[in-house]
Amino acid sequence: MIYDILKRYYGYDSFRPHQEDIILHVMSGHDALVLMPTGGGKSLCYQIPALAMPGTCIVVSPLISLMKDQVETLKANGIEAEALNSNNDMTADTIIRRKCAAGLLKLLYISPEKLLAEMDFLLKSIRISLFAIDEAHCISQWGHDFRPEYTQLGLLRQRFPDVPIMALTATADKLTRRDILKQMNIEGCREFVSSFDRPNLSLSVKRGYKAKEKFSFILNFIKARPLDAGIIYCLSRKSTEKVAEDLRRAGIKALPYHAALSPTERSQTQEQFKNDEVMVICATVAFGMGIDKSNVRWVIHYNLPKSIESFYQEIGRAGRDGAPADTVLFYSLADIIQLEEFARQSGQQDINRDKLRRMQEYAESSVCRRRILLNYFGEQSDHDCGNCDVCQNPPRRFDGTRLCQMALSAIRRTDEQIRISTAIEIVKGMASPEVKRKGYNTLKTFGVGRDTPLNDWQDYLLQMLQMGLIEIAYDEGQHAKITPSGEDILFGRKTIELSVIDRSVKEQPKRQKPKLQLQIPSITIPGLPPTSGTEDPRLFEALRQLRLQCAEEEKMPPYIVFSDKTLHALATIKPTTIEQFGHVSGIGEFKRQKYGQRFISLIQKFV
Repeated sequence: MIYDILKRYYGYDSFRPHQEDIILHVMSGHDALVLMPTGGGKSLCYQIPALAMPGTCIVVSPLISLMKDQVETLKANGIEAEALNSNNDMTADTIIRRKCAAGLLKLLYISPEKLLAEMDFLLKSIRISLFAIDEAHCISQWGHDFRPEYTQLGLLRQRFPDVPIMALTATADKLTRRDILKQMNIEGCREFVSSFDRPNLSLSVKRGYKAKEKFSFILNFIKARPLDAGIIYCLSRKSTEKVAEDLRRAGIKALPYHAALSPTERSQTQEQFKNDEVMVICATVAFGMGIDKSNVRWVIHYNLPKSIESFYQEIGRAGRDGAPADTVLFYSLADIIQLEEFARQSGQQDINRDKLRRMQEYAESSVCRRRILLNYFGEQSDHDCGNCDVCQNPPRRFDGTRLCQMALSAIRRTDEQIRISTAIEIVKGMASPEVKRKGYNTLKTFGVGRDTPLNDWQDYLLQMLQMGLIEIAYDEGQHAKITPSGEDILFGRKTIELSVIDRSVKEQPKRQKPKLQLQIPSITIPGLPPTSGTEDPRLFEALRQLRLQCAEEEKMPPYIVFSDKTLHALATIKPTTIEQFGHVSGIGEFKRQKYGQRFISLIQKFV
């Protein structure tokens, strides 16, 4: 039965790893914790049981925009679903309640606040098949997006002891997973942990870029992808607004998104992005959790994220359809200092600083970046991915002992009472106001490294920090301190290698052919030869325009009509009958009947 549902409503012939086991497990009445990466197919794990079981599945979701997106997608597949939240007026609420009472809804999305308010009223009066707690890491104090309103969800097990509970999240380490089970009162339930590998995502890090260099790279990166939607994550609201404004001046449709905007402004921005009216969003981490846009083709981090969990969830918003997508992380010494300060001021200083260190290790890595990510989530890989910058351009190293000794000497001769920026000024021979006021221009090390470019010095000090030669005393005005390892280098007891700084990466990025070609499933379609694997790019663009036309007519985002991956499959397989059209992956019965003839007519013109 579940395979019939999968094909009829979603247009797929097979499940992804773990999906079938999870579905059968909860349909047997058991609780489950599902850990699956963004874009890995979590929603099917509760949507198919909801369709197969009698009653209504209650889906607890943290964001109204996320509920709206999910409900639109379900309705587009011919599935009865609604959302109950504070955005509804009294009339809408009444209609939804009546649908629930009549047993017409298979899925009801609800906010945690609304769930608690309705626990002894609406929920007690309807037949519930399953509770699905989406973004379950929000319930844990160790999660990267803790939300106090989630903490009372443990009441569900007490009030509804016979209804299975499924907690779902994309990013949670072992500590967070244990806390989720404890808070939800489902300790001892089965845990399903899927592979975190997203091979369609390219991974690259750009280190030591100045603001102008960052913007130049980003601008050329976007211009090389004029039809692709993407997100730029920034550390501050001010940065989101500045980057968006600079992009608009350069002719790119871009908008900022952050918590200080009004609800109306945030909603309008999200809708424009979902509908492909704006292709670039410059956002704080507030953006993305509430959107299920499958055709985001790239994600750029303007600053270093605070943890690998945050980073992985954010890059996971690219390439949700399985097609190739790019991710770029910018990283500088200033990011480290600012994030360390944030961690120090937080209520969980040790944990947050440890998470930040792991993020730094990823950014500084000279080994395959994907292996580091997989290892963080407890998944081992015995081979390099070939789709990250380290694999494609292994770093060259050189003996950097003398350079390190110059910087360490400057720090030692100032009694370790200077910041890293001042140490650079000393070795470069820059007579800044601070240097002259303190008399540092009279030191023996003043100007000893003037022949080395300023950007290189900043990068070398960053490497020294990451290799543990120096540390920053945040409680002493962010002064640089020499560690025992640094002492060994300073006094010549040991030597050390630094990575060669490749300035060529700061040239204009060029659009390259995807390292990973989109895999079109090998299927037998009556009346058609086996899939050749050759896509017609002109047909794809025509299909994209037809999809946009359908979306505008129905006032829904284009990716809800069909995903990019489905359009690529159509442009490759080129079905010319309704029956053939229905065999293409991602096209269920409802969409076949609704859109089939229009798309077939277009394809016939090309064939």
